Amino acid sequence: MAAQVKGASTMANKGPSYGMSRQVQDKIEQKYDPELEVRLVEWIVTQCGSGVGKPEAGKLGFQTWLKDGCVLCELINTLCKDKPVKKIQSSSMAFKQMEQVSQFLNAAEQYGVVKTDMFQTVDLWEGKDLAAVQRTLMALGSIAVTKDEGSFRGDPSWFFKKAQENRRDFSEGQLKEGKNVIGLQMGSNKGATQSGMTGYGRPRQIMNP
Repeated sequence: MAAQVKGASTMANKGPSYGMSRQVQDKIEQKYDPELEVRLVEWIVTQCGSGVGKPEAGKLGFQTWLKDGCVLCELINTLCKDKPVKKIQSSSMAFKQMEQVSQFLNAAEQYGVVKTDMFQTVDLWEGKDLAAVQRTLMALGSIAVTKDEGSFRGDPSWFFKKAQENRRDFSEGQLKEGKNVIGLQMGSNKGATQSGMTGYGRPRQIMNP
């Protein structure tokens, strides 16, 4: 019974996969995937250009390539019109490298990657969970494809579109119609006066006899 409760709790904390197929999501969570590595490297090089180079094949090569944060910051800058990371600098100092990885993570969150899909800096820098790094990059690619803002480069079929069930875009006309409906639901106020009403925030004056 305790094992069932623990399992249910673990599943509840994972949250939805946001557009990635459950099969791919499970594969990422189980272990680092060399096939995904090839796909992600191909996308990043296509997205950023050949200037970012290419890693040696394998987990360690992938980690080393991304570890100082430069490639990751270049990647998020190519997706965002405002280029959120203003200064990208190669450094051999650990704290500078981790700072750039953090800048990427902050920008990725602003772009739309949810916290449940985000890796922690130590996951990449110390190699604690490179599968989590893959998960973040897959989520980022999925959002870029879904946004369809013209900044995505590569093959859209590499990623799954992110669910947008919470997105609500209303035109000015629709908003006006909504206000009219609310007005009708509240009833007409024709003939009503403001007598006895006070301005916002002003208490009604009570005079003692």
